[in-house]
Amino acid sequence: MNLEEYFARTGYKGSTEKQDLETLTDIFQHHIRAVPFENLSIHCGEKITLELEHVYNKIVRRKRGGWCMENNQLLGWVLKGLGYDTSFLGAYVFNPHQNAYATLMTHLVVKVVIDGKAYIVDGGFGVSYQMWQPMELVSGKDQPQAPGVFRFTEKNGVWYLEKMRRKQYIPNQSFSNSDLLEKKECRKVYMFSLEPRTVEDFRFQCTYLQTSPDSLFTKKSICTLQTTDGFRALIGWTLTETTYNYKENMDLVEFVTLEDEEVEKTLKEKFNISLERKLVPINVKGSYTI
Repeated sequence: MNLEEYFARTGYKGSTEKQDLETLTDIFQHHIRAVPFENLSIHCGEKITLELEHVYNKIVRRKRGGWCMENNQLLGWVLKGLGYDTSFLGAYVFNPHQNAYATLMTHLVVKVVIDGKAYIVDGGFGVSYQMWQPMELVSGKDQPQAPGVFRFTEKNGVWYLEKMRRKQYIPNQSFSNSDLLEKKECRKVYMFSLEPRTVEDFRFQCTYLQTSPDSLFTKKSICTLQTTDGFRALIGWTLTETTYNYKENMDLVEFVTLEDEEVEKTLKEKFNISLERKLVPINVKGSYTI
């Protein structure tokens, strides 16, 4: 494992000399635009494991993506290798259909401290809730980014992340009531504490999320990737391409339904992913919005 090979994977060619916010942001943005958030292993007969070398080989050498425990573990390793002050935190994801936060800590994020200021770096959420810049860990401050306005709120030692989005224009009106579309303009994303975590704290969750019939990830095959002006997502057979702020305070959301034989080609062309095993797409309704 080496940093040069990782940077070749993400296309980052900038400096690595300074451990400053500008460099961190640049490295982070290259990661989210090169490495998909995806759970395709579950739906093509592969096991997801959390050993760092396995994650590195999967993402860097096999040019795959991963979910938060893979993406953010790799990002944390890269940043630590560059000399950043990093640690892992654990979050509880909000389920909009149940209107409640999960009771299981399933989301791993990275905290980075620069010149005494703490930032949250999360390269493993995907779709429109994927931050594009490290977020300063301050309560009650709007932090506008290309995807929308993010904000942390702290109450009694618990931190909450929420996002305000723009209005959406959907040219294909047959999808205007899709359960994939988030209807609320302000959406809770997850909550977390500042207690440091290790990858070991996520072993059970990693197994549960890829085996339980109650897990979102066994109910949907998901692959999402950030672009320079939005993101694209393949959920089951539904491909969406979102362009942020394509006109004033309006995001363009384009939907298309793929045939089985188009899925593999689309993964290669839109996400640069070539699977070694046959994917069985799935999209059970509910519990996931873009």
